[in-house]
Amino acid sequence: MDILDAQQYLNLIRGGAARLAENRQSINDLNVFPIPDGDTGDNMYMTIEAGSHAHGDTLSEMADAVSQGMLMGARGNSGVILSRIFAGIAKGFSGLAQADIEAFTKAMKAGVEEAYHAVSQPVEGTILTVLREGVSSASGARNLEEYFDLWLAGMDLSLQHTPDLLDVLKKAGVVDSGGAGLLCIGKGMREVLQGRFPVGAPEENDSREHPARGIDLNAFTEDSELEFGYCTEFLLRLQRSKVDLDSFDETVIQEWLSARGDSLVFFRDGSIVKVHVHTKDPGAVLSKCREWGEFLTVKVENMTLQHHENHMDERFKRSRKSLGIVTVAAGKGLTDTFAEMGADAVIEGGQTMNPPVEKFLEAFRQVDAENIIVFPNNANIVLTARQAASLYKDSRIEVIPTKTPGEGYFALANLNPELPLEALVPTLTEVAGSITTGLVSRAIRDTAQAQSGDYIGFCGKDILSSGKDRAEATRALANQLDAGRSDIFILFYGADTPAEEAETLRANFEKQFPRTEVILIDGGQPIYDYILVLC
Repeated sequence: MDILDAQQYLNLIRGGAARLAENRQSINDLNVFPIPDGDTGDNMYMTIEAGSHAHGDTLSEMADAVSQGMLMGARGNSGVILSRIFAGIAKGFSGLAQADIEAFTKAMKAGVEEAYHAVSQPVEGTILTVLREGVSSASGARNLEEYFDLWLAGMDLSLQHTPDLLDVLKKAGVVDSGGAGLLCIGKGMREVLQGRFPVGAPEENDSREHPARGIDLNAFTEDSELEFGYCTEFLLRLQRSKVDLDSFDETVIQEWLSARGDSLVFFRDGSIVKVHVHTKDPGAVLSKCREWGEFLTVKVENMTLQHHENHMDERFKRSRKSLGIVTVAAGKGLTDTFAEMGADAVIEGGQTMNPPVEKFLEAFRQVDAENIIVFPNNANIVLTARQAASLYKDSRIEVIPTKTPGEGYFALANLNPELPLEALVPTLTEVAGSITTGLVSRAIRDTAQAQSGDYIGFCGKDILSSGKDRAEATRALANQLDAGRSDIFILFYGADTPAEEAETLRANFEKQFPRTEVILIDGGQPIYDYILVLC
């Protein structure tokens, strides 16, 4: 193949997604730490799959749509980086109906640049290295098939050398999982290119007919009187033949509607005016508004017949709170705790459950504050939160890079809403950085410190305790962390931990550390039997 067009590009994406779907568990298993947090394959698959339903007539349009889909579905660091690779490729295809080998090579190099740019401190020995060295190996290709052969060979060689660049990989005896996922995607693409991996079109979900909402026609009979009026909504496109778009003041429409209806919500976005109004004469409203433009959509409903509460566009809200809080948590106890501490939205997620960008955007829209502070509470979610923050334009978003629930807990506890944001953000970041968090979970593979199935206590990437007994491993971890020197010691116990055991541990810690306040909280979190938070 010498030329790549829009449909062929989409087929490459689908082939990569399909091949990764078959191998994502093996990518998950390339985990350099012996707890069940291996989700790189899942994150990368959900990211690329979200881009596989794109539409576009030209290569440029298709690549943009694929990139946008991946961005909305991006999960975890690996998913966000993958989405940025294809965002760079889309930039390289900008304005092109199709691409020859020269344009394709240029686009792949743009993907490398965008991926590196997305990471504040790029680490070699990761997916970034595998991508960069693979693209470098293919730079002299004469056609697309040769490019993919050279690209895959270069990535494969680079992947095998990742343990030489990252000591943590060498100690675990594995290669980088993100790089392995990218290589898997590339193999699926090449199989499509060679006609060995047929790809069918996904279901066109948005073209299906939706069942009509049930309406009780007997709610308004021949003898009824119109008490509530009509809920009238429309999109009006202002027309140059009727108004001067550059100087037109849309408040003239707003004032006219205000005098003839209530529950008015109104905004202008470019040449489009969105209106919701309750009126007893929708005909007069629609007739008048055609003096300024023409309708794109119109919906008129007798409010007596409405069975469901209207859900307005978030931009309809007339007043907004100054500061909102969004945090991430897994487990009912942790979720409830953060909500009780003042979080306006708690996104479900954590280790092995990295929420996508879209979940953050939904939370931002729900909170709808002038300023929003985000606590990701997991190292693998920080980049996703920042990506979402860069996309959201209706609020100022600040991400505090909390890497554990403990950091998020104490940062939120120290939040002073009276402080200006310029002072609040560094204060919260400093508080989060001062917290020590220990975690207790089961090992999923043998290591020098523990056998598979043992309970291990660790802080960061360091295993500090291990044993067959969960409580004993937790006590040993607390001693290793020198918990007695802390003023406050919070112990969150997990979903699989008996409350009686946790209460006994709390009592023992109170005796062992008399100057430390020990607080026990039912976190209900998965994976971690105990989370120890020291301040």
